[in-house]
Amino acid sequence: MPKLDLNLLIALDVLLHERSVTAAARELGLSTSAMSRTLSRLRSATGDALLVPAGRAMVPTPHAQEIAGEVHALVGAAQKVLSSPPELDIRELQRDFTIRANAAFVFMHAARLSTMVMEAAPGVRLRFAAKPEKEIQSLRNATVDLEIGVISGDGAELRARTLFRDSFVGIVHSNHPLLEKTPVTVEDYVAWPHVVASRRGSFTGPIDDALARLGLTRAVNVVVPSFPSVIAVAAESDLIGLIPRSYCRAGLAAQTEMFELPVSTPEVTVSQIWHPRMDADPGHRWLRGLIFDAFRS
Repeated sequence: MPKLDLNLLIALDVLLHERSVTAAARELGLSTSAMSRTLSRLRSATGDALLVPAGRAMVPTPHAQEIAGEVHALVGAAQKVLSSPPELDIRELQRDFTIRANAAFVFMHAARLSTMVMEAAPGVRLRFAAKPEKEIQSLRNATVDLEIGVISGDGAELRARTLFRDSFVGIVHSNHPLLEKTPVTVEDYVAWPHVVASRRGSFTGPIDDALARLGLTRAVNVVVPSFPSVIAVAAESDLIGLIPRSYCRAGLAAQTEMFELPVSTPEVTVSQIWHPRMDADPGHRWLRGLIFDAFRS
């Protein structure tokens, strides 16, 4: 294709509307001589005179009349493409959003978030998707709009905003002998078998690093895929579980008792995570703001 100067389209649209080189120059902030040169370039590009003198005025040629509507539409379309998105009317938004989160987050927060969305935007639907593993391709290809969790190191380009911070606590069934002495000592803690949650099937975690610094180890007898499973196992056995503190506040740990760990573990930062391709999307920005506000308190 020959190199095109799309600015000529704007000049042509104004010329055909004004039918005057002087008036078109004034509209575009150009000198009359510059506008005359632009008309010459347009005539050369189209192979048509476009505008010709008729007394004191100028009139369009048949070709100019034929293309005038198309030129105006093209300029309007270009202006629309290069303009900011229109202001979002959230009450009129019709859209589905997919949020990937673990089962406990859905149990604790899906009802509240769904109610907030329905009240603000009746045409918006939420789809909560399971999170079997930490992979970012779904965010990259937009099959997932938002991820709720801990950002991983392999998603350097992702955006994240903190929702809340969590910490780990121990959990046992309500009649466990460990509860007879409080606070729980590190020696008592490692004297009992343990159940841990790991999607990858790992038997160790940050608490084992803390114990190792004290020269101690614990016996992990069972690995399950989720924290709700830890609660279920601990409630029906003498195994000690390790779960986020928020699970206890949400009432997930019925028939169990939590206790403070005898060693410190790193705090967990739970964020909403998205791909930068969605940064400026009005609907996506609204949803991120709504979720952030839901956890701000």
